[in-house]
Amino acid sequence: MTACNERYVEYMHDYLDGDISHDHEKELKQHLKSCADCQQHMHELSDSIAFIKSAAHITAPLHFETRVMQRLPKRKNTAGIQKWLRRHPIIVAAAVFVLFMSATLVGSYSNDTQFSVTKQPNLIVEGQTVTVPEGEVVKGDIVVKNGDIVIEGEVDGNVTVINGKYMASSAVVTGQVEEIDQAFEWLWYEMKQMFNSFISLFK
Repeated sequence: MTACNERYVEYMHDYLDGDISHDHEKELKQHLKSCADCQQHMHELSDSIAFIKSAAHITAPLHFETRVMQRLPKRKNTAGIQKWLRRHPIIVAAAVFVLFMSATLVGSYSNDTQFSVTKQPNLIVEGQTVTVPEGEVVKGDIVVKNGDIVIEGEVDGNVTVINGKYMASSAVVTGQVEEIDQAFEWLWYEMKQMFNSFISLFK
């Protein structure tokens, strides 16, 4: 990324915010075809946004904080522990964040059976099947949970299907297509998205 002009990073943010001009969008897409580093950075930004949109409904289990506090070991040498905590606040914050989110994700997996889809124009939703009609272009990422997606048109972004099926005939998807249908894969996907979002806070 350091070798590329910083304006491409600004174009990426404008594109994901939906504020990019036609000329800048054309220039960005042309650059992404020849720059693997910028492609990777664009995918990471898209993944972070998709996670934030899909994880908005996640809440901690009832009495989670009380149970965690009860399982913590008894205090030993509190002066030394407090000194270490004061010296490493970022590590402590990261560890608590990962612990909290891991417990939340594990607790929500078995209950996560509700159908949901990222709100995008030009999508047709019938029951638990999402369709991108032929001739339509969806700009942005699509995340479908507990349902199927049929792509007959074009998706200018990533497509993620959790506990469902991806079906396409002559579809065009410019981003990554990912199907997640196992408990471990689901947990790994959520943790990866969460980690990417956490890391982006410090960039």
